[in-house]
Amino acid sequence: MSATVTDAPPTPPPPPSSPSLRPAKRRGVELALILVAALICVFGYVVVGVAVRGGVPHDASRYGTGLGVLALAAHLAVRLRAPYADPLLLPIAVLLNGLGLVLIYRLDLATPGDRAAPAQLVWSALGVALFTAVVLLLRDHRVLQRYAYVFVAAALALLIVPIFFPPINGATLWVRVAGFSIQPGEFAKVALAVFFAAYLAANHHALAYTGRRIWRLQLPTGRVLGPILAIWLISVGVLVLEHDLGTSILFFGLFVILLYVATGRTGWIAVGLVLAALGAAAVTSFEPHVAARVHDWLRPFASIEAGDGANQLAESLFAFAAGGVLGTGLGEGHSALIGFALKSDFILATVGEELGLAGLSAVFLLYALLVARGFRAGLRLSDPFGRLLAVALASILALQVFVISGGVTGLIPLTGMALPFLAQGGSSVVTNWIIVALLIRVSDRARGPQGGDAGGQEVPD
Repeated sequence: MSATVTDAPPTPPPPPSSPSLRPAKRRGVELALILVAALICVFGYVVVGVAVRGGVPHDASRYGTGLGVLALAAHLAVRLRAPYADPLLLPIAVLLNGLGLVLIYRLDLATPGDRAAPAQLVWSALGVALFTAVVLLLRDHRVLQRYAYVFVAAALALLIVPIFFPPINGATLWVRVAGFSIQPGEFAKVALAVFFAAYLAANHHALAYTGRRIWRLQLPTGRVLGPILAIWLISVGVLVLEHDLGTSILFFGLFVILLYVATGRTGWIAVGLVLAALGAAAVTSFEPHVAARVHDWLRPFASIEAGDGANQLAESLFAFAAGGVLGTGLGEGHSALIGFALKSDFILATVGEELGLAGLSAVFLLYALLVARGFRAGLRLSDPFGRLLAVALASILALQVFVISGGVTGLIPLTGMALPFLAQGGSSVVTNWIIVALLIRVSDRARGPQGGDAGGQEVPD
């Protein structure tokens, strides 16, 4: 008996496996944005010269060439060693640094005896050089985690060194040797951020789920929380002794933010606010300098009413009011009347007066975008240290902008601190370039084909 065999229909070939999508590098976008940023800065430089001196500055081409060379060197380093890095970080830094040079040059023209722009340009070049070195030499941000205690030792040493040097303007913040000065606390904040991120990444589970419960807040054990709390207390105590209250606020805010991010417990924010209020009340009660600033904040026009003229905060508020929506124009304002610290603490008043609310909003949006891209890089990473490091670095920038802008606008009491990239201060601009370099490195890992949680898939920016 024969059986009839019916041929089965042919099995269709399996569809070709879709290749893993590789994230776009977007280095061309970065280069185009850098060129736009450089052109904006050169245009501002020319406008200042025409407004103040009636003609194009003779060194405008040299300024543009120098800024372009620095920006191109930084771009080439990113293209070579961090091809998947966020394409917005470097252009924003170039634009803010260039605008800072323009504003300081504009204020130099109003104070001929105190020229700060040439020195700021040298510090900016050094900052870009260190940015390039970090991007080229640091191939993986996770290497920093191995040296957490080296970083905390360096941070404490940097904070203590200025105590042995004479104070300047009532604060012991600078180290002066043979006419050369640096502010070690600026570098200490980066080192301390690396330590906080490394320690909390290694102990985030213990911080979140162990310890005694007090009311609704579950505290971690002293064995886990003790070391980082001790380091924070020592650093803040040293800064209070040096009368550097601005950096003290920065370290406190950074400490609370990282505890919240590491544990996910909102109770740390409440504890931080209570401790901040108690600390502010205590410092105000025994520190006359702080008490005077709180008084000026509560009554900014008291000196005018007393017939002593406007103080710095009042002059700053007048500058913002005079700027209106569109500003008086670069070189057309009178913010030089602020006097002391007009190129550092109060440089935002010049932005408000000469560029108006529109220019001020644009500057704040640049800062907000820089901070947001830093947070985004951290959120895309799978390793806890990289996530906390990105949050710490972005938070440093955000806290600095909030503290100084809140002070000069009368939102909070004035506290001395340099506005990132814009304000005069060599140590500050160098440190900010290092922060951007570390964010570049973290974002390259997060957006690359082997990093983050994307698993090789492209995540829209």
